[in-house]
Amino acid sequence: MACFLVQILVLLYFTVFLTFSSTTNGKFSEKSPMIISTKRMEKMTRLRFYFHDIPSGKNPTNMRIAGPEKTTADSFGSTFMVDSPLTEEPEPTSKLVGRAQGVYAFASQHDAGLLMVLNFAFLEGTYNGSALSILGRSPMSDNVREMPIVGGSGLFRFARGYSLSKTVSSSQKSRNVVVEYNVTVVHF
Repeated sequence: MACFLVQILVLLYFTVFLTFSSTTNGKFSEKSPMIISTKRMEKMTRLRFYFHDIPSGKNPTNMRIAGPEKTTADSFGSTFMVDSPLTEEPEPTSKLVGRAQGVYAFASQHDAGLLMVLNFAFLEGTYNGSALSILGRSPMSDNVREMPIVGGSGLFRFARGYSLSKTVSSSQKSRNVVVEYNVTVVHF
């Protein structure tokens, strides 16, 4: 019986040792055992906030960084860097809850389809210091646009989910746009 226990312990030792020290493709990658706690349950969080895209005035929140010359701002290839406020309500004076930071580009030759790569960096309440990452196509002609949440940081680490966005208001003169985001995200 004691001999059998020693054999089991030796086998267990080598299994653990080899698991921790195995490498694949040289130094490029290593495999480590992933310990998943059954005590940590996934949570579903729903958020609603308003994105203010302000290309005009003293403090624009987007800036064209690339695109074809001598065309309109919404032409294929036009690319914009964004640092826009996220507020609790659609009014620009509403409480600031975060910032949308990233890039969007007109990626369709046939319609107003945007490629959006954004981080929603939250500055308020429980989610202060946490962020969600969005990456997807936003067809501007659709009343409601769905885009995937592909990750996050802080309290949203390992996040996945989706966002539904719709334009609340827009001005042809100033080109300012307010977009409502309803986000459903699953995270630990």
